[in-house]
Amino acid sequence: MTIHPQFGGSVRKADLENFRNSPQWNGKKFQNLSATTMNVNLKTLPKLLKQNFTNTEERIPNQPLPIIAIDKAAFTDNITGPKFIWYGHSVLLMRLMGKNILIDPMFGDNASPIAPFKTKRFSKNTLELIDSLPDIDAIFITHDHYDHIDYKSLLKLIPKVDNWFVALGVSRHLEKWGLEASKVKEFDWWEEGEFKEISFAFTPSRHFSGRGAFDRAKSLWGGWVFKTPEHSIYWSGDGGYDHHFGNVGKKYGPFDVMFVECGQYNEHWHQIHLYPEEAVKAAIDAKASVAIPVHWGAFSLAPHHWKDPIIRFEHEALNKNQPHFTPSLGQVFGLSDMENQNSWWKKID
Repeated sequence: MTIHPQFGGSVRKADLENFRNSPQWNGKKFQNLSATTMNVNLKTLPKLLKQNFTNTEERIPNQPLPIIAIDKAAFTDNITGPKFIWYGHSVLLMRLMGKNILIDPMFGDNASPIAPFKTKRFSKNTLELIDSLPDIDAIFITHDHYDHIDYKSLLKLIPKVDNWFVALGVSRHLEKWGLEASKVKEFDWWEEGEFKEISFAFTPSRHFSGRGAFDRAKSLWGGWVFKTPEHSIYWSGDGGYDHHFGNVGKKYGPFDVMFVECGQYNEHWHQIHLYPEEAVKAAIDAKASVAIPVHWGAFSLAPHHWKDPIIRFEHEALNKNQPHFTPSLGQVFGLSDMENQNSWWKKID
């Protein structure tokens, strides 16, 4: 199984040499800022299995979630500031300073490509969306999990995109799949870069990585901050609650908008995924003017109702007076559009 292309590349000697320079590398693996565990063991497994195999109908919508066809004219309008399109889960197309940036381009239809059972996407024919996208100037990747790096998606994107910015250790997968090494640059936490007048930084998160049985925590994970002279945007990446949100806010905030992870949580892996209430708290810590919950609306990777993330997030955001916005899948939106709520998910069972 380890030779299946979905697994990506194995850790190389040059990778290990780079890892040794990272404060996050303990000599064997990358580690979080705080001690982090998952409570999945022989004692908790029966309860978890019961959760996974009961109430399965409510974990997916009763109809495929529609995705609005891209309005390229509206998206490429440079007059009104940054533009965004969310494609469900953690896929974001962003236009900033006239450049098209794609984050975590998982357009595939299955988030468990090597598992015996598929984790099917809530929307249909999403891989074909890549063909309708405008030219992509750069791709940013937060970590190497299957629901963030999709092999089939990347096979379509690698020939089209010349600039890739990824977490430390992730380049080995892309190069295995045909990307030229000169086109990809890796980043450690707090490392900064610049692309076409856009400053950016790779920021900490509380999570883990790995695509196979032998590479767990052998690449880094995190989020991205994007800054221009006029705007500041924070993409949290996957991960549980910790003090890093406040640190990011102090160093790079306040933010015009924060795309914050909200979905696929469970008591057994609470430390590596935010509860919706914690997602709101993270946005407040990071000094986000507007919070947009992501990491939901595409896959069922945890035994909660598919609407549970957004229902709880909206309730907590209202209680805490945190401005928020919930775009439709495929909707082109800018900063001014976030003033009007869009509760599209309430119309679908």
